[in-house]
Amino acid sequence: MANPKKRRKLIVFGAILLVLAGLGAWVAFGKRDVLISVQTDKVTRRDLTEIVVANGRIQPVTQVKISPEVSGEIIELPIKEGQPVKKGDLLVRIKPDFYEASRNSAKASYSVALAGLTTQQAMLDKAESEFKRNAELFERKLISESIYLEFKTTRDVAAAQFTQSKHQIEMAKAALDKAEEDLRKTTIYSPLDGTVTRLISQVGERVVGTAMMAGTDIMVVSDLTAMEARVDIGEIDVVLIKPGQIARLEVDAFKDRKFKGVVTEIANSAKGTMISGGGMGGGGGGGGGGQDSTKFEVRIRVQDEENFRPGMSVTTEIETRYRTNALTVPIGSVTARMPKPEMGGTNSVSTNAVAKAGSTNTSVATAEAKTNSPSASAKSDKKADKKASKTREVVFVVDGDKVKQAFVKIGISDENYWEITEGLNEGQEIVTGGFKAVTRDLEDGKKIRKGGADKPEAKEAK
Repeated sequence: MANPKKRRKLIVFGAILLVLAGLGAWVAFGKRDVLISVQTDKVTRRDLTEIVVANGRIQPVTQVKISPEVSGEIIELPIKEGQPVKKGDLLVRIKPDFYEASRNSAKASYSVALAGLTTQQAMLDKAESEFKRNAELFERKLISESIYLEFKTTRDVAAAQFTQSKHQIEMAKAALDKAEEDLRKTTIYSPLDGTVTRLISQVGERVVGTAMMAGTDIMVVSDLTAMEARVDIGEIDVVLIKPGQIARLEVDAFKDRKFKGVVTEIANSAKGTMISGGGMGGGGGGGGGGQDSTKFEVRIRVQDEENFRPGMSVTTEIETRYRTNALTVPIGSVTARMPKPEMGGTNSVSTNAVAKAGSTNTSVATAEAKTNSPSASAKSDKKADKKASKTREVVFVVDGDKVKQAFVKIGISDENYWEITEGLNEGQEIVTGGFKAVTRDLEDGKKIRKGGADKPEAKEAK
């Protein structure tokens, strides 16, 4: 019986020892901190060039759409797409029969008007002669006044008819000029030296003139010796763009090459509104699925010569602002954090109000009481919450085996670095990676381990 009792005691004491050992281990491990593996770098000075990136198309600087001013059937089209042309070369001829008939009719009307003028001139001379003779007889009292007035009226009517004939000649001449101009417009010549970059119509097609409405586009003639990139830039960046700024262009058709360009023109008004993010069309609900994006067209003259074709895709990098010897940090080291709310703001004001309320100056106490009324406190809290809700840029500064959160003000940036205008000093060691550590894991006072993989590691705190 003694042995079973001893055995039970040993089992109980063993269980107690195991529990104590587990508690000790839990306490020991509980005192360990989780270290975050990071990469670091120094705050340094360097020159920065800020760029704005935009996409667009290559287009000729000079490009003319050829549309007829008169309607009719194309009877001659002696050019092909891609064919070079000189200024004055024949491009298209429209059937002239109708316009020749109109010209001949107008010419005949003009001849009739000229003949009518001759007739009216003769009638006016006759009426004038008869009026003068009867005027002398009237002065001698040989004819009555009624007869005199009759000849005077006949002379005045002949003079008016003569004037009308002259105006009819002017109208007939204008009609003839218009008919001849319409006939000339049936033949279209090239307005510039260039290349037919697009041929839309063919021989036998009927085209509509532009005299009264939008006409038919027959072809496009472009000067391919001077090309430009037409890119769309958002309203936030377009204010940074100015004529004369340098640009680098990457054309998809010419890989591994960059072309030089200069900004020549900036649109004063937006191209239109494009929907991004939520697609187009009206879905149900009141949520904002898409966001309007306003774009402005910017033209960049290409300075290098190459066999560009209109419509080629291009990506441009426009150099906008420059900084020399600027304080900089890697782009990956800057993140955003919510600032901590300031302590004792509203409470301290309330305490001051109570203290002032007990003073002998009743008006001051009343004013303070109004300031700290429930409605005023609510407004103050709203302003504080709104201010606190705005995130600010921060950089984590290495302080021994910990990091210290530093709020900074940023300036311009290039592809790799941010300019720091406030919050850091040259030579300070900062955290630059990894991405997860900078954007999520790190907080003020966190312990770190430099180098290695971006994985937390348990290490006993000293």
